[in-house]
Amino acid sequence: MKREDYITWDEYFMGVALLAAHRSKDPNTTVGACIVSPEKKILSTGYNGFPTGCSDDEFPWEREGEPNETKYPFVVHAELNAILNAGGQSLKGATIYVDLFPCNECAKAIIQSGIKRILYLDDKYAATDGVKASKLMLKAAGVEFTRLEPTRETLTLNYVR
Repeated sequence: MKREDYITWDEYFMGVALLAAHRSKDPNTTVGACIVSPEKKILSTGYNGFPTGCSDDEFPWEREGEPNETKYPFVVHAELNAILNAGGQSLKGATIYVDLFPCNECAKAIIQSGIKRILYLDDKYAATDGVKASKLMLKAAGVEFTRLEPTRETLTLNYVR
């Protein structure tokens, strides 16, 4: 195998995040996250879904309707799930790989957990107030964020949006 045939670490970890996204039951938006130590060890993964014990079949996945008839008050985003799934281990200096740029609520959890770098694939909500707030907080807290350009067929095939 030639050197250029190997995937980079960033491609590898983003691939893990994309694989995690396939666990989501959300019929509209699936998101996955992978948290990695500075030593390139996977610390945790997560995907968007309901909290443990809240059935995917009993809670709503709708995007519109009365507040408690939509998914929004119930879904835990991939980034927060990955942070919570880390089981209290230190995430200081870690990188989080996520296919969708984090919302303002996830940005708060990322900052508080000590994660210092975000690699993402898509920023489709960039114009929303929540993502604008997210970027303001992340910059103020010194958290680096970078869009990862998919260059491999494996990333573009798995990236379903």
